[in-house]
Amino acid sequence: MTASPLAEQIAQKLRRDILRGKLAPGDPIKERDNAVDLGVSRTPLREAVRILAKEGLVQLRPARSPIVADPSLKEVRDAVMVLKALEILSGELACREASDAEIAEIRDLSERHLALSETAEGDALIELFEIDMAFHTAIARASHNPALAETHAAYLARMWRQRYLSAVQRRARERVRTQHENIVRGLETRDPARVGTEIDAHLSALIVNLTRLFELRESGRDLTTNEKDIE
Repeated sequence: MTASPLAEQIAQKLRRDILRGKLAPGDPIKERDNAVDLGVSRTPLREAVRILAKEGLVQLRPARSPIVADPSLKEVRDAVMVLKALEILSGELACREASDAEIAEIRDLSERHLALSETAEGDALIELFEIDMAFHTAIARASHNPALAETHAAYLARMWRQRYLSAVQRRARERVRTQHENIVRGLETRDPARVGTEIDAHLSALIVNLTRLFELRESGRDLTTNEKDIE
């Protein structure tokens, strides 16, 4: 069943609150309080929470408020390894199957990310991150393999919070700009080996970044801003 537009809007609001750290890992999402704060009834709120639970951002609990998911480092690493395999395959298929218009769209997303990444701060970091995820989603779609694109979307959603914390770090942004450009050039020249190599490097760096983020968290450091350059 397709979610209602209102539920999708509420899910997007909660999703962004999770990214910002307003809703931290382990925090409860209290139905009555959130419905009042958002000015909505409980029905679309429940539907929105189910959307986020399906994405892996929220954990449902019997007879208790759902909580923001708090995956372990192993769970995160495992998910990134699967995501890396999916994205490498997507990129290699896109070299063969994507139309010129689809590759031009991926180029446009890369350039939008480049233009914003140099100056993004505050709420603009959310927009920067969403462009970044749109870039990866567009490559998966360009594979013209619906099963692959659907699986990729599910794993991408599951990694939303962790990828955001990694992507907004200033040094990480510099690396991402270069790697996005190299991926696009590989797509434009229809070079699957180059695309696969660049995506492998891109996602391998993400695993390193996330490992360091978990280490910082264990030491009690705040991970909700981009003030800490961790690379």
